[in-house]
Amino acid sequence: MRDLRSCRRTLIAGEVLLWAMTAACTSTGATFRSGVGDSFPEHAPYYAGVPASTAGASPARIGYLPIVFQRGASQAVIFDPRSGPATPVGVLLTEMNAYLDTLARASGLGMRLAEGGRVSAVTHAATTSPPDVRFGCITETGLSDDECAVDRSTALGRGRQQMRLAVGRPSAEWTGWVRELLDNAGADRVLVVTLEVGQMLPRQTGRRGDKEIELGTRHIERLPWLTSLETPVQVLLLTGAIVDREGKAVRIGAEGVLARRTRLLVSSVGGQETLSEADVNEARTRRRDDTSGQPVAWRIALRDLVEQLTGRGAAH
Repeated sequence: MRDLRSCRRTLIAGEVLLWAMTAACTSTGATFRSGVGDSFPEHAPYYAGVPASTAGASPARIGYLPIVFQRGASQAVIFDPRSGPATPVGVLLTEMNAYLDTLARASGLGMRLAEGGRVSAVTHAATTSPPDVRFGCITETGLSDDECAVDRSTALGRGRQQMRLAVGRPSAEWTGWVRELLDNAGADRVLVVTLEVGQMLPRQTGRRGDKEIELGTRHIERLPWLTSLETPVQVLLLTGAIVDREGKAVRIGAEGVLARRTRLLVSSVGGQETLSEADVNEARTRRRDDTSGQPVAWRIALRDLVEQLTGRGAAH
């Protein structure tokens, strides 16, 4: 897997870097003037922008969009799981959107602004370039489809291990579409949540050198002791943003749901196991043993994300 991804990067790197130098400050998806500057947190919680207590207007004036799956967020699209209606990702999205509706009612959030990503009075192109919240390890060249940068100045896994949290600007079409939806709903801002696959590096803790991934707010996943510290771990995660009427992000954040562990034999030859449909199925039912009542992990991640972004508590 890693060799194929490296080959792809070699073929496109020159083109991407040239495009980045000439268009990064003006194009859709650029983080410059996106509303929230790039943040480099070392530990959870992973949030940036205006504090949640002041991130939104009154509760009735924040709408929200259905959660969608962003393929290709951190790697080539072919390595991400399928996301059609009958796939594990599709089923998980249905469950997540139903729970988001529940959270919205419990917390006093405004109405859902669109149904299942459908648009009215505008073309489908309006939904193709939403604000892109990017979260994961810092990569070697800065490209999203690249290996995590490993800090070798200290013992592996024990030094500073920063993540990158940033948001790319939406297209003008998307901004105009959302502004129309906000006008119709009498709202000022919109909550945008995305399910995607990201990459994180394991940490080493304790005298024994235990391995772990800090997935999100109060959420640490232990990894097998023989886990490689140089091989990125794929993570199923939720990213989100509060966005104003002009398409500017006010607050952004991320919460991990599940880490895909790479077996030692695979990592020893430089490989990385990709997150599969079986992993997504596991994520649908995996519970948090470290939390009272052992709730489903993705529900806690989504609840924390909504609360941290909007500043409004929801029913547990």
